[in-house]
Amino acid sequence: MEHQDIKTHPNAGKFAVGLMIAGIIFVATNLRAPLTSVGPLVSMIKDNLHISNTLAGIITTLPLLAFALFSPIVPKLGRKFGVEMVIFISLIFLTIGIVLRSWSGMATLYIGTALLGLAISVSNVLLPSLIKQEFPKQIGLMTGVYSISMNLIGAMASGLSIPLAVHFGAGWQGGLGIWGILSFVSILFWLPQIINRHKQAAVVSDGSTGKQDNVNLWGSLLAWQVTLFMGLQSMIFYVLIAWLPEILMQYGIHSDESGWLLSVMQLALLPFTFIVPIIAGRMVNQRLLVTITAVLFFVGTLGLISGNASLVILWIILLGIGAGFAFSLSMLFFGLRTENAQQAAELSGMAQSIGYLLAAAGPTLFGYLHDATDSWTVPLLILLGASILLLISGLGAARNRVVGTSKNN
Repeated sequence: MEHQDIKTHPNAGKFAVGLMIAGIIFVATNLRAPLTSVGPLVSMIKDNLHISNTLAGIITTLPLLAFALFSPIVPKLGRKFGVEMVIFISLIFLTIGIVLRSWSGMATLYIGTALLGLAISVSNVLLPSLIKQEFPKQIGLMTGVYSISMNLIGAMASGLSIPLAVHFGAGWQGGLGIWGILSFVSILFWLPQIINRHKQAAVVSDGSTGKQDNVNLWGSLLAWQVTLFMGLQSMIFYVLIAWLPEILMQYGIHSDESGWLLSVMQLALLPFTFIVPIIAGRMVNQRLLVTITAVLFFVGTLGLISGNASLVILWIILLGIGAGFAFSLSMLFFGLRTENAQQAAELSGMAQSIGYLLAAAGPTLFGYLHDATDSWTVPLLILLGASILLLISGLGAARNRVVGTSKNN
């Protein structure tokens, strides 16, 4: 029995398809907002808890470390307990983590942050695999749907953080804690997938194609190129999420406005997170898109270094568009560079493990270099180098190949 698009599956009616799409969308909305809401509130958190830039950077780094450590385990949990159940449990822990982070004090801030990072890593790994299993003929479209859902709410979270914390008097705790409501609602929207137990067969244990031979991803050049591309784009994005508001304050921009400018960056990427996967899925290879991505990052970062305040909005938009290209391509590569859902989950786990380990160094290193140099120039030079490495690894990842073939191992 071969893969079937869920829309043509004899046991899957339109209502069931709609429930699954709605569930995927709501799960996706939780994958960025708990993280992007932090950046605009960094100064307030630092002042309230009396911590350094380096310690503040760890608030962003902790979830990335959680992604790195937990991602390789997620496919195994999906096979053992069922993907629907694992995602459901992760949403519960995500809600608990958000509440803990916003409770009070430094200890709960870091414990809650680590917990929500572990929870988010589950869907980070399993959603691309779930899409490959249930929508094999619409990977680009569905990747776009969940990407735009994720990034739209992420952008809103950045813009709303300061107003919630300051204008509504919720403090940084309220500005971060409000997203626990969304994660709780998402639990309710995911419940139908638990109730429909006939769908519980784990997407990562794809026995339908007969291609479950153990592929040595760790020995595959293609897998490493996908992983490096994933890690570099994540590092660039999370550095910007963590520190762009602080960088903009160097131009004399008020913290309130800088939070909305961070939202502008994320709003700029929105249409591209939807369009790029659709276009990329129809191309023989994606090298042109990778090249455009690297150029956007390079020019945008160079613009920030130049210190031209009158063109700040342009640099931010370029960086946002680059982030939209980069994220969409990295998620799409998990499906395009593999033969079945099991391989997609394993590649996703590997890429997000090593990739986020690389990304985790970014925000903390940025904070450290800024503390050491009292300038953002040296840290931003790191992003220029990352843009060049992104191009090199991306050109390899964009080849029309799949892992598991002799030429890619």
